[in-house]
Amino acid sequence: MSYTKEISARDAKNRFGELLDSAQRAPVRITKNGRGVAMLLSLDDYQRFEETEDALWAARAEAAHKKGGYLGTNKSEALLKKFIDAKD
Repeated sequence: MSYTKEISARDAKNRFGELLDSAQRAPVRITKNGRGVAMLLSLDDYQRFEETEDALWAARAEAAHKKGGYLGTNKSEALLKKFIDAKD
């Protein structure tokens, strides 16, 4: 992801309204002590990321299903229950 603006956490705090406006145009990288710590992006950009991630997971699930790696609902639930019980 490319970003066009970088701002320190202190400046982000002091200029939050301006920062929100900037993020509508392009993601903004927020730094603390010179290191990147966060990205602020528009809701539209975030939703596109979510859709892309969902599509990726769906493709992986489909590939696993075709390969025979699909456990099915009952086996999946049993495995999750076993994992959760082991943590308790």
